[in-house]
Amino acid sequence: MVSVEKIHIERERTRKRPRLAWDVAPPSASEAQRALPVPGDEGFERKHVSPPKRDDDREGHYVFNLGENLTPRYKILGKMGEGTFGRVLECWDRQTREYVAIKVVRSIRKYRDAAMLEIDVLQQLAKNDRGSSRCVQIRNWFDYRNHICIVFEKLGPSLFDFLKRNKYCPFPVDLVREFGRQLLESVAYMHELRLIHTDLKPENILLVSSEYVKLPSYKRISSDEMQFRCLPKSSAIKLIDFGSTAYDNQNHSSIVSTRHYRAPEIILGLGWSYPCDLWSVGCILIELCSGEALFQTHENLEHLAMMERVLGPIPEHMICRSNKGAEKYFKRGSRLRWPEGAVSRESISAVKKLGHLKDIVSRNVDSSRSSLTELLHGLLTYDPTKRITARQALDHPFFRNPT
Repeated sequence: MVSVEKIHIERERTRKRPRLAWDVAPPSASEAQRALPVPGDEGFERKHVSPPKRDDDREGHYVFNLGENLTPRYKILGKMGEGTFGRVLECWDRQTREYVAIKVVRSIRKYRDAAMLEIDVLQQLAKNDRGSSRCVQIRNWFDYRNHICIVFEKLGPSLFDFLKRNKYCPFPVDLVREFGRQLLESVAYMHELRLIHTDLKPENILLVSSEYVKLPSYKRISSDEMQFRCLPKSSAIKLIDFGSTAYDNQNHSSIVSTRHYRAPEIILGLGWSYPCDLWSVGCILIELCSGEALFQTHENLEHLAMMERVLGPIPEHMICRSNKGAEKYFKRGSRLRWPEGAVSRESISAVKKLGHLKDIVSRNVDSSRSSLTELLHGLLTYDPTKRITARQALDHPFFRNPT
C-alpha cells in the first residue's frame, strides 16, 4: 500500500499529477435524462446483453465502449477518470435507478489485492458511519472478467479539479473553513477507527455536488472586461481513495503520501502514524487559500529546504534519529546541506521565493489571518508527537470563533 510517485524534473515548476478530469461543466438535466435507458429504446431492450469478451489493454485496463453493460445491472455512460489503479466509469444503476461511479481496477495481481484491502476499509467505514463520516459510500463490489469493480455514490469534482478549472483562483477563507472542518471530521472518524488515510490531497476530496455559481472577480482583464470566478453552490465534501489506507498495527516504515503533502518524519525515515495525515491537512488548507501547492518540489533535500524556509529549522533530535538514507541531507552539526546540495540554480530559486508561514497566509487571506496561522503551525509542527490531533484541530478558534 505504498503511494507510487512519478517524479518529473521540468523547467517550469508546475504540478504534473494524475487527477480526475473536470474540464467541462456537468451535463444539464435534459442531457442527463437523454442518457437514461427508457422502454422502447434500443439500449433498454438490450440491457441484459453482455458485451463481447475483449482482451485488456497492455496495462491491464478494462476495454469498453460507451453504452455497453458492466454486468446486466450497470450501463456505462462515460469515463470519469483514470489512475495507476485503473479507471473510474460513470454508470447508470438499473436496479436503484441512480448514477454511480464504478472504480474498475486493472487485472494485475497487486492492484487486485490492493482493491480488496480498500473494500475492507470501505466496509469498515460504512459499518460505523452514523451519517457524519464525510467518507465516500461504497454501494457494492463485484469481480467482472478479472477486474475488481467497486461501486460508489456519484459525487462532483475534486477540490483540485475545481481549482484548476478556476485557473487556480483560491477559495474564500470562509469556504476553506468549511472544507477544513469537514476534512478534519473525516480524518478524526478514520483515526478513531484506528485507520490512517496516508494520501490526503485535494484530488482525493470531492465536492458532493457539481453545481457552481459564476461571480465577478476583483481582477479586471481590461477596462471593459471583468474576470469571473466559479464557486461551488454547496460546501459539502467527501473524502475518497482509501487504497493506501493503513491500519495502526502495521509496520509504518514505507514511503507514503503524495510528495507535496508528505510529512517530514516520512522523509527522514522515522516511521509514521496518525500525525502524517494532519501534516497533509495543513498543506491542503494553505493550497486552498493560495491556489497552489505549498511545497512544489520533486526531491527530498529541496523539500526539506522548503520546509525550513517556511517553518524554521528541523528539530535536531529528529535529524539525529533519521535513518541512513536521510543522513546525506545533513552536515555535521545537524544543519541541512543547503544550498550546496541543490541540484540546480532553479531549485535554489524555488526555495528562496518561499516566505515564512505567517507571510504566506497574510498574502492570501484577508480575514482570520492570526487564527488560521496558529492552526497551521499546529498542523505543520515538525515533531509528530507534538502535532495537534484532528479533534484538537476541530476545537481550534479558527473553527469555533470565525471573525
